[in-house]
Amino acid sequence: MARPDHWFKNVFMVPGILLVLNAPHRFAEPALAWRLPLAFVAACLTASSYYVLNEILDAPFDARHPVKRARPIPSGRVRIPVAYGLWIVLAVAGLGTASLLGAPFLTSAGVLWLTSLVYNVPPIRAKDRTYLDVLVEALNNPFRLAMGFYATGTTLALPASLAMAFWMLGGFFMAVKRFAEFRHFDSRERATAYRASFRGYSEERLLVLAIFCAVAFGLFLGIFLIRYRIELLILVPFVAGLIAWYIHLGFRYESPARDPEQIYREKPFMAYVVVCVIVGLVAMSVEMPWIRDMFDPTAPLLEPGG
Repeated sequence: MARPDHWFKNVFMVPGILLVLNAPHRFAEPALAWRLPLAFVAACLTASSYYVLNEILDAPFDARHPVKRARPIPSGRVRIPVAYGLWIVLAVAGLGTASLLGAPFLTSAGVLWLTSLVYNVPPIRAKDRTYLDVLVEALNNPFRLAMGFYATGTTLALPASLAMAFWMLGGFFMAVKRFAEFRHFDSRERATAYRASFRGYSEERLLVLAIFCAVAFGLFLGIFLIRYRIELLILVPFVAGLIAWYIHLGFRYESPARDPEQIYREKPFMAYVVVCVIVGLVAMSVEMPWIRDMFDPTAPLLEPGG
């Protein structure tokens, strides 16, 4: 129920860590030797508490799913009181560990955990609400980014443009996941019986939502790149290719986008992700004056009220 196979999602902490490591304001780097491992432990425990609550409250729906009905609670192998006990233990362990890393990190981890209540618990239960299910679940991305950022012990503020970009990137991944799930059912009735939010979706709406999130992600990312590290602009075509490839995966009948934790099995796609990471690391490490010259303003800047 703790779903350790989902812990890989904490990779979204890494860009936050790298952002601080490349910042001009330095800090006590030797502390990273204990702070970063502890941060990942806290993130994994907190996320697992989230997953346990998800399984408890989704059990009636999972029982109707051909694969998920084999999970511990729907299959009857774990009793509800035991599952709630595990949920509490994991939350206390995760947030208790997070408290050792300072208030900003604890706040990020705490809000991440609170989103599980908004997403899963009635009467809000965003998971059952069209569009909200994507946007609320996508909030995990910027909060994981913030956890990586503050795991370093920095007192800098996380750039809002990057946080918004990560939120929209998470929205894109979730929208494609919903798109792939929706296409798997042969009728809206069966789709709605499995996931209540599907009552307001169609393939067209989900595709439009994915495009909206992808465009918003690109715009917010562009703002961040121009303001903080213009060399990262060389990453733009690679990221665009990644977005396009993921949409392509979403159209496959047995789409890996339905189960993102299994995406590592898509060897060509993962190889391309590695290429994107390498390009990003080079752009963060190497000064490229020609890029700055290329994007210097060539027209008068607009002044407020001018």
